[in-house]
Amino acid sequence: MNWNPSDHDLVSATKDAVACEFGEGLALLNLRSNIYYSLNGVGAFIWDLIQAPKSIGDIRGAVLARYNVEPARCKADVDALLKGLADNGLARLHHEELV
Repeated sequence: MNWNPSDHDLVSATKDAVACEFGEGLALLNLRSNIYYSLNGVGAFIWDLIQAPKSIGDIRGAVLARYNVEPARCKADVDALLKGLADNGLARLHHEELV
């Protein structure tokens, strides 16, 4: 998947996953592929955020407000997680012009 979103693009979780708490994070089951994924505490926080469409800028801002992380590291880590979720059918990117 070509991953070059803007801060205004929206991301939302797909309905193809079931999540349950697992230690400090979440275990996700992709209902289409029957593959399990695990998210740490920060990933679980982001998963909760994207249960409704949320802009990438707002997601990064929420992570920066909650966790002690450098902005550049936050951008890289959030973008990598969202891309991974999208690549595995667990999240969907909504380009701003389509919303």
